[in-house]
Amino acid sequence: MDPGKLPFGTRSCETEPWRWIRDESGIADGTVIVRNIDGVTHPPTNDDLPSIVQDLNSRWTTKSKVSQTPRTQLWSLSTTIDGVQGDKPTEEDIPLGLPWGGFLRLETGLLTVTCSAPVHGKSKFELDRDGIICSFLSAEGQNLVILALSGVRNVEASLRSDGTGSVTVRVKNDSEAEEQAIVLIAIGEDFRTAMAAVMYHARDIAVSAASKGLQGQDALREPERALPAWRENWYDGLGYCTWNSLGQRLADQKIFRALAKLRDSGVKVSSLIIDDNWQSIDSQSEDQFDNGLMDFEADPQSFSQGLKATIRHIREENPHIHHIAVWHALFGYWGGISPRGKLATFYKTEDVSQRRGIGSNPNQLKTTTVISKDDVSRFYNDFYRFLALCGVDGVKTDAQYMVDTLTSASSRRELTNAYLDSWNIVSLRYFGDKAISCMSQAPRIMFYAQFPHNRSRILCRNSEDYFPHVPSSHPWHVWANAHNSLFTRYLNVLPDWDMFQTAHEYSAYHAAARCITGQTIRGRTVILRPSVVGQALDPYSGYHDSVLLKVGSYDGGSETGTPILGVFNVSSRRITELIPLASLPGTGSFCHYVVTAYTTRAVSQPLKLGDPSALLAVTLDQRGYEIFTAYPTLRFDAGNKEVLVANLGLLGKMTGAAAVASSKFRVADNGRLRLDTDLKALGTLGVYISHLPTLTIEDDFIATISGRVIPPETVSISRHDPHVLEIDVEAAWKGVGEPVGWSNDIDVRVYFTLKSDASPAVAWATFRREDQGATCFDIGSSFQDWVRNGVTSSKVEDDPPILWQ
Repeated sequence: MDPGKLPFGTRSCETEPWRWIRDESGIADGTVIVRNIDGVTHPPTNDDLPSIVQDLNSRWTTKSKVSQTPRTQLWSLSTTIDGVQGDKPTEEDIPLGLPWGGFLRLETGLLTVTCSAPVHGKSKFELDRDGIICSFLSAEGQNLVILALSGVRNVEASLRSDGTGSVTVRVKNDSEAEEQAIVLIAIGEDFRTAMAAVMYHARDIAVSAASKGLQGQDALREPERALPAWRENWYDGLGYCTWNSLGQRLADQKIFRALAKLRDSGVKVSSLIIDDNWQSIDSQSEDQFDNGLMDFEADPQSFSQGLKATIRHIREENPHIHHIAVWHALFGYWGGISPRGKLATFYKTEDVSQRRGIGSNPNQLKTTTVISKDDVSRFYNDFYRFLALCGVDGVKTDAQYMVDTLTSASSRRELTNAYLDSWNIVSLRYFGDKAISCMSQAPRIMFYAQFPHNRSRILCRNSEDYFPHVPSSHPWHVWANAHNSLFTRYLNVLPDWDMFQTAHEYSAYHAAARCITGQTIRGRTVILRPSVVGQALDPYSGYHDSVLLKVGSYDGGSETGTPILGVFNVSSRRITELIPLASLPGTGSFCHYVVTAYTTRAVSQPLKLGDPSALLAVTLDQRGYEIFTAYPTLRFDAGNKEVLVANLGLLGKMTGAAAVASSKFRVADNGRLRLDTDLKALGTLGVYISHLPTLTIEDDFIATISGRVIPPETVSISRHDPHVLEIDVEAAWKGVGEPVGWSNDIDVRVYFTLKSDASPAVAWATFRREDQGATCFDIGSSFQDWVRNGVTSSKVEDDPPILWQ
């Protein structure tokens, strides 16, 4: 059949009229994709590109490249652009062509001055802003990905539309010499492999170019004091930022009172960000974008004792706060450096012309005083040394987009990389990876400063700000970030989705999105971050298509890890969908999966890819969300039956699977099965056991923490599913005396009956009794036996073979 629209409708009998889904729910007709029937894909050659991109402009020199991803074809297109005339950047719009000669769907990563956002289309390519990367879906299901490369030899490129649906490349050259503009194109049957093909090749080009500048020098090697434990504390603790709660009139007493309220409420944050308005600025204008930084010291009016005394007081009153970061703009403040301040007398400055970039008149020109190229490194070194001496150990560096608003070619050429290099090097020297990059999604910054993997990754704002008082912004914020992550996941950053309010009707919605995507959650609370950065799974579904947003993540190793899927209703009406198990990233046909739902606590029967029943039904109202986690099961032969088991991690947590540091199932000849697991946090451990309804806790189970037998009352069968064993690890840990091991992990062992005809045990355990000293029991014993004999702790000495790790 020819590709076309697919309407969907139902009727109860032949005499009844059809009820069309497009009329009753507003969901548009589907599109039929006809793939190659024989499944054989013939890789296109260099000569095939003109048939893929219709009317390909002959000005582009085309070269076929070796793709680093399977089943994809990659091309590099280049053309020359003249050098600057005078001090004005050379700009030119160069036609490219029409993808597929027409396409069905597209996704575009679009750029504002400060951040990126996704835009979707259906049949015509129309952009009102510059695009970074675009993907076009053909009628045969092929994905064509086009990437405009920036940040190499002072050249920027972006994708535009020409009014007819064709792609045009806007190129800007800040160099005095003629340079090359580069566009990368890849095609493939899978969107992610096609996108990875252009991103991996772009990274190679960007890293090669950066290696010739400061970005590639030894200065970016991590100092010895940047220990891995610091990263865990900085990334994985609960943080508090002053911006949304305390506003723009910041003062030391406001911070003290806010922290006291948190402390008195039992909320002990581990990191604090002192946001905008702590600095000494020249408040000559009512517009903060016209005011410059005067001194490193805090504002003497609002911080009368100075920054060092403020930080000392915070740490003394809040010993649970391990990290304190402060905000500043890349140029110092929004208005750069004040020519009337102390800093202007210590460092060489210059006046530059720039566009305002944001606000009601973003193209309005203004003059800003900034630190000159020759003094930028010294400025940052002195500034960060001052902050470190005050007790600050991190920075949030905002308004980085301003280097992209400079209007003269010489300023852009000389200052952009100087500021980016100096900030990267000096922040690493003083703060390790405790730096946040904000408003930095300009192409030149992303490709030049965030692509190379020659330093530990830093937090980087992934989208526009969080606006708690704009109702329509909440689903869009989650939607935009999930789609932006399709691109930013390839950068050397941890995407930061910005802060969110906990007392808000969308609070759980935001929390769920951040948990499954591995974002920061701004007292010593452990953040359970999955191994893989979450991203949107349906790149061609539009925001207004009345479908659920699906965000996929994964935790753990290949095949043994745990697929995670978050679904979010971004529409204003109730939506019901059937989601195939295959939609969860990382699922395979090698095992059955047990799927849990976070909000309903439902547990599925074991599901396998390809089975007709391997579907997840979900209905979500407005602001609704759900998190599905698929746990791979292990199969054991129990004589006349098959037993499936799975470690479910911590129950009741949005990403409880990420709490599992290690998990091993061991089997003994006596028919007992043993689970060894290390947990990153306290909570309720869940274990799926398919034959649990035939067992009893008193007769068939033993569990220990750090080798000590836990109280039987801390073990129970879940009220949500009779196949799930629950262990209250927190209560059990307290019940055995809160043992402390060599690491932060909690060592839990669970022994249970595998076969009903278990033979006498062959392995022994030694126990300490209150009244008789050492006694020996076999691990075939049960809780009932242990309690009957007064056992209070144990040291298990058996070591049966590991069957799964």
